[in-house]
Amino acid sequence: MTEAEGGCGTVGAIIGLWRWRRNPLRRTTDLVEAWLALATLLLVLFAAPLAGAAVGVSVQGTLQKAVRDQRKDRHHVAAVVVRKLSRGPLAPDPETPSGRNAHSRVVADWTAPDGTPRRGTVIADLKSPLPGDRFSIWTDRHGRIIGRPLDAATATAHSTLAGFGAAVLSAGLLECGRRLILWHMIRRRHTRWDRAWAKAGPDWGKADTGS
Repeated sequence: MTEAEGGCGTVGAIIGLWRWRRNPLRRTTDLVEAWLALATLLLVLFAAPLAGAAVGVSVQGTLQKAVRDQRKDRHHVAAVVVRKLSRGPLAPDPETPSGRNAHSRVVADWTAPDGTPRRGTVIADLKSPLPGDRFSIWTDRHGRIIGRPLDAATATAHSTLAGFGAAVLSAGLLECGRRLILWHMIRRRHTRWDRAWAKAGPDWGKADTGS
């Protein structure tokens, strides 16, 4: 296998396993490059997906635990609009399923899970809130406003992306490792050629060298 062929990629190197098996011009490095490419391909096909699956399962477990913990610590509470503040509707909430629900800033009353009455400025998922309108908010057990808990579907989506990213990263690292080893092999080959040429150079063209 020539250097150009060696740099053509993993598939070309693997083909070299068959091409060079009985070729008298075969060098040891030709087979090493081909076996290295085959090993890398097998690892990319099998080890990288396993690594991605392991990361995905681990992240899924962590996020699902966070979902359960947040569900225990955060409470869905009904609030009643006292009055709408003068500012206009806020931007849509990106965490809502549609991402198109208009929100408004209002003064509202609600009762904390521990029974404490609360009043404060909150964001209502109402386009045109009127006094007495009811809406839902998330609070801690003392009635303090808190963000909505992570939902199971979002956690699963994040874990899937993490697993896919880990698989892609593993495959990329394996290919980078193969290319790095190949680069070192080619450098060593060039070094041997330079030494051989330097040794033969002083005698090149002399009558007694058979030229």
